[in-house]
Amino acid sequence: MEFAELITTPKLDGVVLHSPFHDPIDGTLCITGHHLILSTRKENVQELWLLIQAIDSVEKKPPSNPAQNGGTIILKCKDFRQLQMDIPTSYDFQNVYISIERLSNLDRAELSYPFFYRPMYNILEDGHTLFQPETEFSKLLSTDEWRVSHVNRNYSVCRSYSQTLIVPKNIDDNTLISAASFREGGRFPILSYKHENGAVLLRSSQPLLCNSNKRSRPDEKILDAVLGPYKKGYIIDTRSTNLIGHCKGKGGGTEPDGHYTQWNKICKNLDKLVKCDGSVLEHFSKLIEACNDPNISTDKWLSRLEGSHWLTHVQNVLSSSCLVAQCLDKEGVSVLVHGSSGLDATLLITAVAQVILNPDCRTVRGLQALIEREFLQAGHPFQTRHAKFCYSSSKNKNLQPTFLLFLDCVHQLHYQFPYSFEFTTRMLIVIFENSYYSNFGTFIGNNECERREMKLAENTTSFWSYLNRPDVITNFLNPMYEPNKAAIWPSIAPVSLVLWSDLYLRWVVDQKQQRRATQKIQQLIQNDKDLRSKVIRMRKQLIDLQKELQHVRLQNDDEFLEEN
Repeated sequence: MEFAELITTPKLDGVVLHSPFHDPIDGTLCITGHHLILSTRKENVQELWLLIQAIDSVEKKPPSNPAQNGGTIILKCKDFRQLQMDIPTSYDFQNVYISIERLSNLDRAELSYPFFYRPMYNILEDGHTLFQPETEFSKLLSTDEWRVSHVNRNYSVCRSYSQTLIVPKNIDDNTLISAASFREGGRFPILSYKHENGAVLLRSSQPLLCNSNKRSRPDEKILDAVLGPYKKGYIIDTRSTNLIGHCKGKGGGTEPDGHYTQWNKICKNLDKLVKCDGSVLEHFSKLIEACNDPNISTDKWLSRLEGSHWLTHVQNVLSSSCLVAQCLDKEGVSVLVHGSSGLDATLLITAVAQVILNPDCRTVRGLQALIEREFLQAGHPFQTRHAKFCYSSSKNKNLQPTFLLFLDCVHQLHYQFPYSFEFTTRMLIVIFENSYYSNFGTFIGNNECERREMKLAENTTSFWSYLNRPDVITNFLNPMYEPNKAAIWPSIAPVSLVLWSDLYLRWVVDQKQQRRATQKIQQLIQNDKDLRSKVIRMRKQLIDLQKELQHVRLQNDDEFLEEN
């Protein structure tokens, strides 16, 4: 298929663009296979380059007066921006609408822009291979407790897992294969994180009991190998007891108590995320609707914010993550986290718990490694979950803002502990944007297997390769960062949670002054650091000079003694 077949009007003059915080621009619209470009001859006016993949919804609005020609096309984007284009003639109005509608709904990943993008800079490091499990767990693998398994080399054991898995050293591959048949989608328990006190965080999917409470000795063997004799662990099930009962009716459920005697079970009510019924996206859509209402009163705003339940979801995730973190850190007890499929709430909880506990996850590279490990390599289905977003009328049950919820939780932690993160929340926003639309191939596909089938490493550029370039990453470094080796325990009280206004309100409330103030603060801090560095250098020079003077004085004393 050629893109030209989908574009009925590739170029059109006299288009007027209305965008947030800018005066209307009259220019020429060009439609390519991947971009909308609006250019003008006016000086000091920046042209629009909009990636078509960023468009979530296309709406057309005919003129109020039937005697008038043309119409208005409204583009609602996945970064919450809303753009309006006034088209001069009815014929072009219809053609432009159809062209954008076709291009924004292509469902073949291989036709997306990352496969056509060629960077105009040198690739300093290949982000596609930057966070390999052997490297990330190198310290752990040097012990006698864990090993690398390639049992999933051809993705035959579990399609959603990566090829390289970290498993207990005394568990052979045949045991892993048998255990996989006991878990939904083959997602048997594997290592997610080992805490400094030795406690281990595992993740998996639900067991398949087939209504008979059958057992799997290989599965039990894996979990018992992690604990060791006479020790206890926790199974944190992200579902409510009602949902577990519903899953039992379909052959799923939870581990039978009689066969997992060393494990205590705790159920957390994160049903909305586990059921994947689209309700979380629906709640988020209500939040964005309220954010985009310019005439909303204070009372109505507070009511609609509460009615969206978005901050309730954030609170529930933080609460469950803190529980997991406390089990690991305070009690020194290992934890297995799972829900039904182990693809959404499970990964969300294990990832946020690590940000709370592990100071490395609060650095630039550490957060990237965490996203690779807990979402990309763990099989979070980005392609399916991010196909559409909050503006789309297609509320498919597979669409979920799980990853955005993770980033919002990190934002809440950053808000409460601003000095403990090496990066600013602006980096979280850039990661969010690139997970939904991008020049890069990092977030394409639903799992590693699909990404290898599409040969992403050979055909696309990694987002991490771009982000980690020195001239890029310096824009997202936190000037107030002070490394904190301790765990950070957030307050999850409702009054402690805040709306992420820098993200959700950035096209509604002009944040230009706020950005200027932030830049000024960063400059002051940098100047202060430069001054401190200068003082330290001068102090060192003074010490060296004093040492030199003392040495000269000692030489003079020796010469005086020799002469007398």
